[in-house]
Amino acid sequence: MTQAVPKLVTFQEFVDWLPENSGRRYELHHGNIIEMAQPVGEHEEIKGFLTIKLSATIDRLDFPYLIPNQAIVRPDGKDSGYFPDVLVLNRANLVNEKLWKKESILSLGVSIPLVIEIVPTNWRDDYHLKYADYEQMGISEYWIVDYAALDGRNFIGNPKQPTISVCNLFDGEYQINKFRDEERIISQVFPDLNLTAQQIFQAGMM
Repeated sequence: MTQAVPKLVTFQEFVDWLPENSGRRYELHHGNIIEMAQPVGEHEEIKGFLTIKLSATIDRLDFPYLIPNQAIVRPDGKDSGYFPDVLVLNRANLVNEKLWKKESILSLGVSIPLVIEIVPTNWRDDYHLKYADYEQMGISEYWIVDYAALDGRNFIGNPKQPTISVCNLFDGEYQINKFRDEERIISQVFPDLNLTAQQIFQAGMM
């Protein structure tokens, strides 16, 4: 039996609808259920590389953080729900997340020190939609990893080249720093992280 995808749904309807073990990925964008494209190998290699490096740093410095495999980020009061590529959560604040234990849902910015999106073909979602929602939620740091230079020139420059945009919250708004080539990534959440943009991009070229 084919399950029809509703046109406009509430966030709770989306959570109730999400198919289990379907092999397909979905997000909710302002009431619209969006089927996400299957990630390519480069995308998954970069995701795995960053997860390993951040997890090692969390363990080494004994940070109260965790990188979950499947957690939904819901901007407060909106019919939207995202599955970030890499999500670092603050375990100390999970007691304040009403839907965490039951449904693995996060809605408080203070629960998320860092969120990372690895740019797919629909790059506008990461640079516009999610950028605005993560900023409004108060997520302190947001990385946009554009390894294939897919974004518009207004964001990553002309000529376009692979870029990592690190967005840090300052007075309620993101301030953006861009890193390319051998430039070391400067992270406020992980100041001891010793990675260059090129190291991250090369993880997808193995």
